[in-house]
Amino acid sequence: MSDRTLSPLWRIGRVVAVVLVVIVALLWLVSKVPNLNPFSTETKDRSGPALLQSVRDLSQYHGAEGDFQVIVDLEHDVAWVPDSIAGSHTLFVARGTVSAYIDLGTLSDKALTVDEEKKTVQVRLPEPKLAKTNLDQEHTYVYAQDRGVWDAVSSLFNPPDQRELYVLAEKKIGDAAKEAGLTKRAERNLQQMLTGMFTSLGYKAEFPEADTA
Repeated sequence: MSDRTLSPLWRIGRVVAVVLVVIVALLWLVSKVPNLNPFSTETKDRSGPALLQSVRDLSQYHGAEGDFQVIVDLEHDVAWVPDSIAGSHTLFVARGTVSAYIDLGTLSDKALTVDEEKKTVQVRLPEPKLAKTNLDQEHTYVYAQDRGVWDAVSSLFNPPDQRELYVLAEKKIGDAAKEAGLTKRAERNLQQMLTGMFTSLGYKAEFPEADTA
């Protein structure tokens, strides 16, 4: 069939089809050979090296650590205004670790009582504590967020502050760590380590505070 026998509509359709095939072929070629993409992005890290600010010796024995994950469900409502107009609802996934430690640097002179006759050593350990929540940034992110029209437009000029989400996540993980018994586990692990050390020296380790608690 010659072009003369085709209607103008068919001619236009054939041209459009050819153009689409060419575009698809070019896109496929660019995806296979990224160097051919004239609009490819390039990332440059111009950050300087990290500078050492201070060095300090640590005297903390970290005897237990827990891994936690929490989903923060935070909603901000505006009184008398529909959610579609103003307000936000955010689901924030956070993963972090909390360790329990005992600060051996606070041991007093009376922390150890040695009885040479009985070959015993009484050890009075400080109270175990929980360290600050350490969030895993690679696995901490905003899962979903719904905003009203006003908040959506405002976020284009003022990016939303996520500090509230991080603070809530750290608090919730910290509260979970308190209920997980990490401090008792850290104290028990330290007692076992000291018991083995003193046993190798020919002494029996005793922990009077732990026995009376």
